[in-house]
Amino acid sequence: MVKLPTAIESRLIELPTGLRDHVERAREVGQELAIRHCVDAETVDLGIAAHDLARALKSDTLLSEALSHGINPDIVERHEPLLLHGPVAAQWLEHDDQYENGPVIQAVRWHTTGFAGMGEVEKTVFLADKLDPNKVRRYPYLKKVQNLAISDLDSAIVEYIDRQIEFLLERGFLIHPASLEFRNHLIARQG
Repeated sequence: MVKLPTAIESRLIELPTGLRDHVERAREVGQELAIRHCVDAETVDLGIAAHDLARALKSDTLLSEALSHGINPDIVERHEPLLLHGPVAAQWLEHDDQYENGPVIQAVRWHTTGFAGMGEVEKTVFLADKLDPNKVRRYPYLKKVQNLAISDLDSAIVEYIDRQIEFLLERGFLIHPASLEFRNHLIARQG
């Protein structure tokens, strides 16, 4: 794992212990995936280190931070403000901290929902967050995602999104349109 830029390190140390622990586990998963799939491991590590910098904020704070940074939350994000933690952290890095690594910014921005056209770095960060070993133990369906990720990032992501959609539908929750577009994009590329 790489030495983190001050813009990321200073925000990371402010997070609650459990969240920092998640980030460290996800960084380890990210390194394994990056090496296995020949993705830039340093950029992946930076993206994972920064992905949850705004995760500890309360819903009303996330909404106000989003609005103050020019993010216009859609209906799903207004209903579930936690979905804004990636976009808010990306804005902090890009605008407040003047951090200029595009793939890292995009990985942070989209690590929760994904988006159609994600690059390999962003996909690796997306999966590493989901495949934190504690999450895999808690959610048995992630074992299949983990196994697919060994050989194919896209198949693993589609499996994850499919299971997540089932989970959300069973509970009557909203589904972010970016996740649906991401899924459809990956499936269309495979066929």
